[in-house]
Amino acid sequence: MEKRVMIVDDSRVMEIQMKNLLEDTEFEIAAYCKDGEEALEMYEEVMPDVVTMDIIMPGMDGLETSEALLEKHPEARIVMVSSLAYDDTIQEADSIGVKAFVYKPLEREKLIEALEDALI
Repeated sequence: MEKRVMIVDDSRVMEIQMKNLLEDTEFEIAAYCKDGEEALEMYEEVMPDVVTMDIIMPGMDGLETSEALLEKHPEARIVMVSSLAYDDTIQEADSIGVKAFVYKPLEREKLIEALEDALI
């Protein structure tokens, strides 16, 4: 059974890359959101198994979005995806309740491993 992924990233390039990386895996892209506000609205409609969340986005950043999403849906499974991975950012993501962290540029194996870890 495929697991549904909601991607939250303001980059169209990342949408295409995620689609390519997840092709022929147990993960299917259920929704793509370009910002945090859209993600908060879309989550209830889609109810994905896991969410990938960029950190730097216009409007609400990924940390703010993750915090708001987990307040309303504590069962949400979030994987942070970012090229800006500082220790304090990772610690903040952990304290919010983010399940895993993946660095850009993405590697297929590491992305899939992080998505699987988030579902445990």
